[in-house]
Amino acid sequence: QMRLVESGGGLVQAGGSLRLSCAASGSILGIGTMGWYRQAPGNQRELAATITSGGVTNYADSVKGRFILSRDNAKNTIYLQMNSLKPEDTGVYYCNGWDLGGRIYWGQGTQVTVSS
Repeated sequence: QMRLVESGGGLVQAGGSLRLSCAASGSILGIGTMGWYRQAPGNQRELAATITSGGVTNYADSVKGRFILSRDNAKNTIYLQMNSLKPEDTGVYYCNGWDLGGRIYWGQGTQVTVSS
């Protein structure tokens, strides 16, 4: 079982920055791709960014050029640096991770609120 714990959410003004962290722990044989998804009120959960174990990243068009996803494999942690935040970035951000057995795990989510 993998446990994912997110941190770093909060309230920020438009144009500001936040850094989210997601740490994986538990009986982990190996961790594959990890990522961040977000869900705004009334909307479906959507991809923000993913990163493979080798560091290859993929970003949603809406966050390209503003968000940077990085990974520290030694700490089983990923970091999402969010810059130039917009009110439409508001939502609950969920971390997920795949183990090498093909199972997916989700964190509890962290709230990000961007005021205009």
